[in-house]
Amino acid sequence: MARSALLADDHTLFRDGLRTLMAKYTDVTIVGEAATGQQAVEMALELTPDIVLMDITMPDLNGIEATRRILAERPNTRVVMLSMHSDRRFVLESLKAGARGYLLKDSAVNEVIDMLRAVIDGRIYLSSQITHVVVDDYLSLARDSEPSAFTILSAREREVLQLVAEGRSTKEIAAQLHISVKTVESHRKQIMDKVKARSVAELTKYAIREGLTDLS
Repeated sequence: MARSALLADDHTLFRDGLRTLMAKYTDVTIVGEAATGQQAVEMALELTPDIVLMDITMPDLNGIEATRRILAERPNTRVVMLSMHSDRRFVLESLKAGARGYLLKDSAVNEVIDMLRAVIDGRIYLSSQITHVVVDDYLSLARDSEPSAFTILSAREREVLQLVAEGRSTKEIAAQLHISVKTVESHRKQIMDKVKARSVAELTKYAIREGLTDLS
């Protein structure tokens, strides 16, 4: 049975390569391509694809937050994260957001095909290089979880932080998020207090370190 998919990645060459690969080896049809997290959400809700192949670090809205928004409205959509990051927190936060798979971008062709078959069958698929991450996390549940942007900041605060780090002005952020300038300023102060940052430069470094943006 043919399936539909949405590609969400801000690198055109990567989308081109993935589209070619899928056309050659699978019966999955690409119905749309998004270059930002916000576009991914909008297109997923409009096109209702069976599968969303989602990058993590994208402009406007990172892939993990985009996944949460999509699944809140379309819980039957199967989101798979495609990323260069094998870091523990990216993998775990993606799974917590509802992703059905996590594949590293340097994976072999056969692994991409295996991943698509797995999620179509309703199974969770993890890249062979990162399965140990989930196992290690299970074994360390008794230990205190390490603080991260995903544990100490709210979803709205993470969204504001990403836009601040990407150089948006207070007015631009307010307009994009449909909130007041005072609310943006309040969020920014709370973020700075929580992460102990004293300047926008420090906030930007924190956002990059936490994977909310890469500013590439």
